[in-house]
Amino acid sequence: MITIGIGVDIIENSRIKSLLTNKNFIKRTFSKNEILISKKILNKTNFFSKRFAAKEAFSKALGTGFRNNLNFRDIEIANNKLGKPYYLLTNKIKQLIKRKKKINNFKLFLSISDEKDYSVAFTVIQKIL
Repeated sequence: MITIGIGVDIIENSRIKSLLTNKNFIKRTFSKNEILISKKILNKTNFFSKRFAAKEAFSKALGTGFRNNLNFRDIEIANNKLGKPYYLLTNKIKQLIKRKKKINNFKLFLSISDEKDYSVAFTVIQKIL
């Protein structure tokens, strides 16, 4: 595999905490599934902060930022049975990667972490040979 994109983002959790009181921010930024899962999470600030950082890291790995018809809600983060985070590959995301990176076969890697004050995410896009 060949790495064709990397992105990293760090966010101060207090910034997201203050935004969580705004229902429009939540609806504009997070998918219905992410919002539904958050209802079962005690620390909503860190939950949403990590996902916000992951969405930013993805846009950086793609190399576009949030333009060219890419929105926060287009990027959805889920967790496997062991808790490992991953990006849900929607048709829109697949097409954006294919068009921007000019590849058909790829893998996305995501690592997210948080501490009391900060959340960080790291994303890698690799071309499958």
